[in-house]
Amino acid sequence: MTYTYEYPRPCVTVDVAMIRQSENGDEILLIQRANPPFEGMWALPGGFIDMEEDLVEAAIRELKEETGIVSTQLKQFKTYGAPGRDPRARTITVVYYGFDSLNAPPTASDDAKNAQWFFLHNLPPMAFDHNKILHDLIEHLSIEKTKSQNI
Repeated sequence: MTYTYEYPRPCVTVDVAMIRQSENGDEILLIQRANPPFEGMWALPGGFIDMEEDLVEAAIRELKEETGIVSTQLKQFKTYGAPGRDPRARTITVVYYGFDSLNAPPTASDDAKNAQWFFLHNLPPMAFDHNKILHDLIEHLSIEKTKSQNI
């Protein structure tokens, strides 16, 4: 089915924050971008959704394509859509997060030239608005942890 509208439409992406616990602190899985924009910078695994694809399916697919990590236990966190967050187009991203308990080593693939774990307290400069996304997620998880301890 084809539609034509007179006004511009935004693109939609998904990003995945995969977290694991290690003896030295919590870590986040990041990919190093192989392509512009932000070529060579670190980012959350993610990408554009396919037209016939559910959002969580896109998140699972992108995580697997870029890191080799398979997770079907992802939770939707928040949506980010500030104008200018992606220099290619008006792009809205839906962020998912999950926890890796298998400790499988990541394998960079697709449009990621590297994939590795970083300590949450020692993050590199990141592409797009991913530093803000991770800051918000860390705060959210900290609040959730405090709530569960007070029950």
